[in-house]
Formats: sequence, C-alpha cells, structure tokens
Amino acid sequence: MEFHHDKHHAAYVSKYNNAVQGTEFDSKSLEEVIKAIAGDASKTGLFNNAAQAWNHTFYWQCMKPNGGGTPTGELAKKIEADFGSFDKFVEAFKNAGATQFGSGWAWLVLDGDTLKVTKTLNADNPLTSGQVPLLTMDVWEHAYYLDYQNKRPAYIDDFLGKLVNWDFVAQNLAAA
Repeated sequence: MEFHHDKHHAAYVSKYNNAVQGTEFDSKSLEEVIKAIAGDASKTGLFNNAAQAWNHTFYWQCMKPNGGGTPTGELAKKIEADFGSFDKFVEAFKNAGATQFGSGWAWLVLDGDTLKVTKTLNADNPLTSGQVPLLTMDVWEHAYYLDYQNKRPAYIDDFLGKLVNWDFVAQNLAAA
C-alpha cells in the first residue's frame, strides 16, 4: 500500500496540480472539476488525473487496519433491504471487482434511494453519473500485484474481510 500511495497516487496528484495551476480549475474542488470535464475529449488527461486523485483519496478512506467484517446500524439495514442480505451484497461486490476487465474500480453507490454495486473503467467514477459513492475498491493491477500477483480474487477477499472501513461507508450514507 505504501508504494501504491506514495508512487501511483502521488503522481496523479502532482500531475493534476501542475495541470490546473493558473487555470479556471485551480480554485475548484476535484469533484467540481471531474463533473465539469467528464466526457470532454479535449480534457481527457486532466480528467484522468483529477478522477484518479479523487478515487485514490476516497479509496484510502475506505480502509482501516483491522477493518472488514460486517457493517452495523443503518448501513446494515439498508444493505439488507436493497440486496436481500449482506452475503448477497458481498457476492455482487466481489463479482464487480473480479469481472472488471482490465483496470478500474468496484463501487457501492447510492443511486437515488437505492444501494447498488457498480464498476467503472480506468479513472471513471460514479460522480459522473449522479450516483453517490459510498465504498470503492481499486482493481487496477498496481493495487494488488505486489502482494497478490495475478490473484485478484484473493485481494478482493482480503479487502472485504480485513480492510473495509464500514464507519466511513456509514458516514457517506448518512451524509447522502
């Protein structure tokens, strides 16, 4: 994780900061920039760095030491109501991460009033489609390859079982 954070994430942040310096985007939040330029082919490079800086910052908050397990409170009730059970959520989330072809992200989002699992390719994220991100898992190879080589499913199991910060996810739901 240290290499992932200090090299990959840091590069996105540095490239983004350099690209927006002195521009109309310099004083805007990452969320504002992402939403404003999504789909603009002339700003693909800026979008990729902005979205990857945001995605990674969000990803780090989705984890904590000795995390994982099952959520409690309103989040647990909402997962039960929208997926039928926590196990069905886990199955959907694992499937999204395992079947993302190439590089991307698996997400738990609030879409209107309903929790959904989705996945995005490359730097894209749910902000561009009006969904509220609650949890994400990076499934780019750099997120797991040093520790898991080509065993993405083992990384996904450990992410859900040992790392998820359910308190952060519950805060995101409460704030939505």
